[in-house]
Order: sequence, then structure tokens, then C-alpha cells
Amino acid sequence: MGVAEILAGMKDEIPGTVKLIFQPNEEGSNDGRPSGAQAMIADGCLQNPAPSAVFGLHVTSGIRSGVIALRPGGLMASADRLKIDVEGRQTHGSQPWRGIDPVVTSAQIILALQTIVSRQLDPTLTPAVVSVSTIHGGVRNNILPDSVAMEGTIRTHDEGVRADIWKRIDKTASAIADAAGAKASVTVFEGVPVTYNDPPLTDWGTNSLKDGLDPQRVTEIRPVMGAEDFSYLAQVVPGMFFFLGVVPPDVDPLQAPANHSPLFRVHEPALKYGVRALSYLAIDYLKRK
Repeated sequence: MGVAEILAGMKDEIPGTVKLIFQPNEEGSNDGRPSGAQAMIADGCLQNPAPSAVFGLHVTSGIRSGVIALRPGGLMASADRLKIDVEGRQTHGSQPWRGIDPVVTSAQIILALQTIVSRQLDPTLTPAVVSVSTIHGGVRNNILPDSVAMEGTIRTHDEGVRADIWKRIDKTASAIADAAGAKASVTVFEGVPVTYNDPPLTDWGTNSLKDGLDPQRVTEIRPVMGAEDFSYLAQVVPGMFFFLGVVPPDVDPLQAPANHSPLFRVHEPALKYGVRALSYLAIDYLKRK
């Protein structure tokens, strides 16, 4: 809203058109509904007129207050939801040989999945993460259950690696389950793609931000394994996404509570740099065009 107020007050001086996108539901849903960016694109937010570039900002506690961080290429990871169901055969815990234990099988699958990133991918090419975050199964201490269900997340910075990991997860889980006489069903729910900063636009935008703010307030960041559905917008038109540090000055960014923590704190004086950054980028870009 601050950017909107500034640009509206300069409307007669702006050599072009600026669209302001107010996006709901950035986190998406687990029930199959589209994320905010997907819904807005479907509703025509990038049409009539069609923009030639899109800029986005996200505050973070991991960077000093008032500092802007970005990088060309992959900035944030793709994020897919993983679900694995392991079917065994229930038996008494004292007689495991009379059934098929899905608990031990699931434990072997979880450990083996970690070797996909650590042993099967070239770590010098691109970062990736496979994490199993939930596991559910069983009804009481002395019964081996019929089934175990687990869920997790897959994060990558490369679409080819992303597809390769999907295949390796299915192969790994199925082979381990088969060896135990069990059955593993793997489902990957495709999430947001890699948040990709258009390199030419980002090179220009980095210099623009240094001119509009202060070179000391603009820095390059390493790839981030978090995800952002701005990535859908950047698939339609060239995009540039960046972070604004809002950690209080008396807090070490490495120790600051993360954005999703209930202890997360915003150093509000930093917000003016985000307003200035987006306003300056819009005006400077249109003048360049």
C-alpha cells in the first residue's frame, strides 16, 4: 500500500503502466486448490495490459535490517509434497515372522531416501533436500500394524533434478518394500516450481537497487531452500524476487526466530526500504523501457 500511494502520487511522471498485485494464499493449500499466484494468473492479472516484467519482495529474519538480498537464476526452491504408504500384514509383536512389518520397512525407506541426495546426486551442481516429516502407524505397543503412512517434502533448484528425484524415490521405496514382502505406494503432489530470477533483468535490477537505495544495502544471497509461488508469475513474464531483512538490530540474524515462528519480530523501520525498492524499480524500469 505504501508503494501504491507513492506511485499514485507520481502518476503523471511515470512513463508507462504499473500493476500492483495484492496476492492471497501464498502458502497454497493441501486440498488441491491453486495457490494465490495461480488463481490470479487464471483470473487474468497478467493480461490487459500484459506486463513485461514482474517484481516481488519478501521480508525475512535471516538478514540484517534494511538489507536487500537477491541472486540471478534460482533463488528459491521448488516444493513438492511427498506421500508414501507402506502396506504390510498385521501380526502380534511377539511373532513378527507371521506377518509383514511395515514399521521396520518404513524405517529402512526413510533412511534410504537420505542417500538420494547424499550419494546419488552431484552436490556441486545444485542443492536438493528430501525430508520425511510425519510418520503414522500402529494402534498399540504389542501389535505390528497393517500399514504405515508417511509424508514429507522435496526441495530442488533444478527442474531436471526435481524429476530425477521423483523417480529415485519411487524406485527406492518400491524396492525396499518388495524385499520385505510389503508394498509401497509413492505419491508426489507437484508444488510450486523453482523461483527463477531472470538473469538479465536481475543484473539490471541489482544495479538499479544500488542506485535507488545504497550499494551497501544490496547483496547477493545463496540459494534458499524455502519456496514461493511468485515462481508462477515469473514463468509467464521475466521476474525478479528479492528479500528484505527485518531482523531487529539487537538480534543476530543467525539466531533470530524464523518467519514462521510465533516469536518472529519485524523491525518496522526496515519496511521503508522495501517501499523505496519497489517504487524505484518500477519507475526506473519504465524509464529504461
